[in-house]
Amino acid sequence: MELGSTVGAVRSTRVLLGNEVGPAVVVIKDGKIYQILSDRDFSKDVACEVLDVGDSVVMPGIVDCHVHVNEPGRTSWEGFWTATRAAAAGGVTTIVDMPLNSIPPTTTLGNFSEKLREATGKCFVDTAFWGGVIPGNQLELRPMIQAGVAGFKCFLIHSGVEEFPHVTDLDLHTAMKQLQGTGSVLLFHAERDIQHATEETGDPFQYSTFLQSRPDVMETDAIRIVTELCMQYQVRCHIVHLSSAKPLNLIQEARRAGAPLTVETTHHYLSLCAENIPAGATQFKCCPPIRDSMNREQLWSALKAGHIDMVVSDHSPCTPDLKKLDSGDFTQAWGGISSLQFGLPLFWSSASKRGFQLHDVVRLLSRKTSQLCSLDDQKGVLAPGFDADLVIWDPEREFEIKEANIHHKNKEWCVPPSSEDGWCTEKAPSALNLWGSISSSLRGKTKPSCEEEKHAEIKLTKSASL
Repeated sequence: MELGSTVGAVRSTRVLLGNEVGPAVVVIKDGKIYQILSDRDFSKDVACEVLDVGDSVVMPGIVDCHVHVNEPGRTSWEGFWTATRAAAAGGVTTIVDMPLNSIPPTTTLGNFSEKLREATGKCFVDTAFWGGVIPGNQLELRPMIQAGVAGFKCFLIHSGVEEFPHVTDLDLHTAMKQLQGTGSVLLFHAERDIQHATEETGDPFQYSTFLQSRPDVMETDAIRIVTELCMQYQVRCHIVHLSSAKPLNLIQEARRAGAPLTVETTHHYLSLCAENIPAGATQFKCCPPIRDSMNREQLWSALKAGHIDMVVSDHSPCTPDLKKLDSGDFTQAWGGISSLQFGLPLFWSSASKRGFQLHDVVRLLSRKTSQLCSLDDQKGVLAPGFDADLVIWDPEREFEIKEANIHHKNKEWCVPPSSEDGWCTEKAPSALNLWGSISSSLRGKTKPSCEEEKHAEIKLTKSASL
């Protein structure tokens, strides 16, 4: 079958339906899943083009609800064209763009409209958007909900960019009152400055210097505030990129008490550990920081127990000069890791060794993320009526990661690490061979797609890198 062909059905001996994997044919019509048939019920004489992928796994496309695209304003860092191309190459069929680090940030209805204009004609996958909560913008929240934002994000600590200031306690109470009764969700970067935090006075070339400056208690104190707000207002709240396992008991206690609270962690917290980060390797700096191997295993245990709801990339790129690769100064480098294209193989490489199954991948990377951004009536499940967003891949096959095959804009520092060895390699163990992403348009006034991706037929696309 040629690339660009119209696909009417996909056949495989390994189609993931619910928790079961087995032979099936997924029939597609007008961008939606029309039917799912057994092999014996599917006629070979159908008029549509059938893509037979043998024993490759067919499952719902990944929904990555934590991506910093940075357009407009910082397109030298990333942009819709490169970010969504990288997403498609990695089996991610929907992204949700964070309200920063674009200029302007998505904190007003006008700024949201500007971001939509910038995205038009540049997206290879479906794209939704988070709004932002900053001091003084509370009257913008409901208009942005009406315009289609998936929810909102705020910072309890300096965000790293001046145009997206962090909120005070008063700002939080004001925003929560605005969000009551809307069904929307408020996302928290849950770190908070503490009086006795260790200053960055050690060797700036050593990762331990940076790690000691952002101790676990910064997350714990912030999450305590989030749980109290969530209980008081009964507004959906979500903790982004949990790096420390220490606040997990606090989160569980709040949930048991009735707080509508969810939490995510990221591929880098599950794949890396502080002990293995070499001196000067600033590509591994992120906030909150990568912690030790014992903490990593506690995150995996919480994920298996259902205490962490989902896994995302927190794709946060910048230009190489901002990572201070030449000086290796952790105290001055930008905090962010680029892994949008490689989340699925990174996750599966580690998860499969810990007893996770394919249906766990879908639950953690597709279904729960879809629920967070209210796309679960369209995405995250292979069932009639849902969007025909499919990822087709081989969980047993390895592939090499080379700089030339990375679709992120700034690829010099974003070659992903192999799972759990703490450093970059060119081989991703037990990783995937992605055949391609088959995605339909994202319909409805909420979470609009880019115009270029609004199509009625499903087209076969294959990553040039895999």
